[in-house]
Amino acid sequence: MFNWSGLGKNRRTKLAKFLDENDISQQDIARKSGVSKSTISRLCQLDNVSPTMKNARKIIKALRDMTNKNVDYDDFFDI
Repeated sequence: MFNWSGLGKNRRTKLAKFLDENDISQQDIARKSGVSKSTISRLCQLDNVSPTMKNARKIIKALRDMTNKNVDYDDFFDI
């Protein structure tokens, strides 16, 4: 039997790996942060993409709220 769950996860960014490790879906973080699903998807697929400072703040706040972990911008983004 073929395992479909691993498809598309070989080129994952730090943000994507963090979401995977904490069982947070892209849709969940988009909803909680107010950042569009397409922006979250891009940030999870492309290392050379950074969010605006406004969106980065929203994402970090949402991640802190959802995980109770002290994450910061430079954990995920080159801003």
